[in-house]
Amino acid sequence: MDEAFRSVGGVVLKTLLYKLTEYISVGSALGKLLLHLVLRSTASRCLSMVTMDSLANTLSAIYNAEVRAKKEVVTWPASKLILNVLKVLQREGYIGEFEYIDDGRWGKIRVQLLGRINKIGVIKPRYPVKYEDLVNPPHWLKKYLPSYNIGILIVSTSQGVMSHREAIERKIGGVLLAYCY
Repeated sequence: MDEAFRSVGGVVLKTLLYKLTEYISVGSALGKLLLHLVLRSTASRCLSMVTMDSLANTLSAIYNAEVRAKKEVVTWPASKLILNVLKVLQREGYIGEFEYIDDGRWGKIRVQLLGRINKIGVIKPRYPVKYEDLVNPPHWLKKYLPSYNIGILIVSTSQGVMSHREAIERKIGGVLLAYCY
């Protein structure tokens, strides 16, 4: 019984169990059933964590590792969008090599850090921008980047994920995903 308390979270479950044993004998079949249901539902709530935005988690893990001067970071879960954003960051020289590690579940990504990132993050909500919005006036650039020609905005376009400079060259718009400088 003590092992179950340690693995699930302990204090909350112990108090719940003591309250339950006051009313129902644990030796009875009904008591055992209720104990099993309480442990099961509480364990699932304590142990499961839902990832709402895996891109935001990845970029914050990269930023935290950069702040602590780490050489690499391993992040999960992996997705095509995250890999495409990392390709843009690699092309722009902010990160080194990265590799996808298939662990049989959702995959992991190992990223080599170069120490060139001062700030990185996602843009929420993901604003749609036209080509004209990126060029005249550069409202989004002023909002997310510190100065002219410093940093990049990462844009998801119909031609793939790219930096805002590439989107301006190709004269296309898209959806703002992230910024980095």
